[in-house]
Formats: sequence, C-alpha cells, structure tokens
Amino acid sequence: MAELLRIYDENPAPKHINKVVEVLKKGGLIIYPTDTIYGLGCDITNNSALEKIARIKNVKLEKANFSFVCEDLSNLSDYVKQIDTTTFKILKRCLPGPYTFILPGGNNLPSVFKKKKTVGIRVPNNSICQAIVKALGNPIISTSIRDEDEVLEYSTDPELIREKWDNLVDLVIDGGYGDNVASTVIDLTTPEPEVIREGKGSLEIM
Repeated sequence: MAELLRIYDENPAPKHINKVVEVLKKGGLIIYPTDTIYGLGCDITNNSALEKIARIKNVKLEKANFSFVCEDLSNLSDYVKQIDTTTFKILKRCLPGPYTFILPGGNNLPSVFKKKKTVGIRVPNNSICQAIVKALGNPIISTSIRDEDEVLEYSTDPELIREKWDNLVDLVIDGGYGDNVASTVIDLTTPEPEVIREGKGSLEIM
C-alpha cells in the first residue's frame, strides 16, 4: 500500500523530504507535485526502479521518453551536451517553470539511457520537487500520470491519485491539488525551437 504524505509547498519540512529521499534511495516509486500535473518518478540512478516505471507505462526503458527533473541548471552539463548561448538564454528565461526542454543528450547519461540522442529536462517551479532533488543529490525521473477519464485527462486530487495508484507506487506526496494541464514541451535540438506539445507554459517567451 502506498503511503500518503502531506508536505506543504511553502516550507517543505526537512524530515518529510528526507523520508521521500529514503524511499527513492531504496528503489521506491513516488508520485509528487510539480508546477503542472502530478508526476510519477524515481531516482534516475536506480535501474530497477526505472524498469518498474517503464513496465507501468508499458514502454521499453531504453526507448522511454522520461524527463529528468533537476533542481536548477547548475548540473545541466552532467546530462546534456554543450549548448550554445541562445539555447542557454531560453532555459534561463523559462526555468524554473512549466516547460520541458528537449536537449542533446550528453556522455554522462545513466547507463540505460546511453543510446539516447536527446533528453527532456524539467526544472519545475515547485519547492517540494526542488527540495527532493536537492536532498537526493541527482535528478528524478518524471512521467505523467494520465487519467482513464476522457473528460479529466489528469488526476488532480492526491487522495484519489493514491487510491488509483495504491498498489503500484510506494509513496504519494500530498502537496495540495495539482493542475490538469501538462508542461509545454519545446525541442531545442532543431535549428529553430519547435513546440512538440503546447501546455501550461506560455509560448510568448520564445
């Protein structure tokens, strides 16, 4: 059974953040708040946890398009090839924020992602999310939790999310009601920025 853990966005309690990190380090799966929809994630360095998420999403791990949730842009070079000034300015202007940017994958990607030419980078404007990644010391994986309901595509109530995902994850963070609009996805590996999915993030920043 998944535990439901209430964490407040304004001042996330360190003891609660540490509890989440413990779950992640043991290979657990969590559902957590971002600045858009709730995300399903795990420690990016834990292969068995990554495999679990791939099975849940019914994709092959090496082909999965999971996003890397980072605390900020300081460790970008760990996972991304060197980017030009124009690209960096776009990232600096938009992050933290409700965007996923597709960038060229670097040489230091976790072993299961070594063959990937691109990687999706997220820096959500959410203090819970940022605190988890900071305490963990490396990114977490992010993938959406879609709802089967045709009207409501994404679940927003943490208690309902916990009911639905009870047997699939170890921990659901209750960070309050989530949004039901996903992040805007922009490909920055093309000559001009290409919008892959229009979501919560405004396109006027481009």
